Amino acid sequence: MFWYQVFQDGPEYEARQKKSTFTPPNLTLKDVHDAVPRHLFVKSTFKSLFYVMRHLVITLLLYLFATRIDVFVNLIANGEDIGSVFMRRLVRATLWILYFGWQGIAFAGIWCLGHEAGHDALSPYPVVNAMIGIALHTFVLTPFYAWRATHRTHHKSTNNLERDETYIPPTRKDFKLPDGKVAVKMDYEDVLEEAPAFTLFKMFMRQFLGFQLYLLHNRKGNPRYPPGTSHYKPSSLLFKPEQRRSIIVSNIAMGAMLLTLGFYVYRNSWSAAWSYYFVPWLFANNWIVTLSYLQHSDPTIPYYRGDQWTFTRGSLATVDRPLFGWIGRFFLHNISHDHVAHHFFSSIPFYNLPQVTEAIKPVLGEYYNYDSTNTFYALWRSFTQCTFVESEGDIVFFKNQHGEAILEPKAEGL
Repeated sequence: MFWYQVFQDGPEYEARQKKSTFTPPNLTLKDVHDAVPRHLFVKSTFKSLFYVMRHLVITLLLYLFATRIDVFVNLIANGEDIGSVFMRRLVRATLWILYFGWQGIAFAGIWCLGHEAGHDALSPYPVVNAMIGIALHTFVLTPFYAWRATHRTHHKSTNNLERDETYIPPTRKDFKLPDGKVAVKMDYEDVLEEAPAFTLFKMFMRQFLGFQLYLLHNRKGNPRYPPGTSHYKPSSLLFKPEQRRSIIVSNIAMGAMLLTLGFYVYRNSWSAAWSYYFVPWLFANNWIVTLSYLQHSDPTIPYYRGDQWTFTRGSLATVDRPLFGWIGRFFLHNISHDHVAHHFFSSIPFYNLPQVTEAIKPVLGEYYNYDSTNTFYALWRSFTQCTFVESEGDIVFFKNQHGEAILEPKAEGL
């Protein structure tokens, strides 16, 4: 790949874009289900625990590496002349940046394994999944049972504008834009145009804090919920009455983790906690937002209303992306590489999903969405072009800041 291709759309995205119109799929779940060999549904507790332990050992080794950064720096340059001082600072900064980057990916991988546990995909025993899930998610400050409840709703209503839980796009009515038949360029510019610096600021806030704000007060969640909706509030309408006890358990676990971090600060220092834990945690939140946002928010992916939505159509409103190549497969456990397959078969173990993807691709045909666009460019593209959807219509696509959509549903598809 040439350097300039980093800033280009992938060929798969360009192919979808060229279609200009979209006919909704009419595949049945049975069509897809029958294509998957039965042995891929089998869960192995031992195999899953191996992956979990391997990941935790790598995370621990990265932490131990960080605690010895000053030792490594002094080995490389221990003089007092200007050159040695400069070299120490350069090496120290480089090593800390490497730690933040890799440990951030590792923390995101811990979250991904907790995500698998939330789908009961690690073990045939629900109690084992629950124990693994609450331990892993609590470590990265995610309330396991609360997140699991809303995430399962997301899977049951993916890209359904009325029922989905996350990344519900704003509508023309939300922005108080004129009707599309009479709106002109100036109407969109007056309401939607932003300075690039402000766009970058919004993007930074969403990437690093967006997931926690969603958990805290339903930011970017479904607007059908009233103000005060929170994943930490057992009485929230996010949950069924029978789920409220488990929400309390999540909150107790989160409290215990915060106390643990507080004790670490007391025994060591805030600086140590910030460097070893919180900076990687912020980077992990960034990757969690990146992968979850790009899985469904794309100018070529439809949203549905009313009876046009089906489980199969919602599952196909998903994009597979080779997020960070082998790093994404190894550390993020196929969460982006095989997300289409995951939406059809959420309880299949992540280590079997590559085979599931290959098995269902011939059945899905043109409706299998894959995009090799560079992750950072795809993120910028979606953030700047996925601005709003129409307030009416049973099948809608994102429109950009000029009120333009890349795809429109065929009339006969409605």
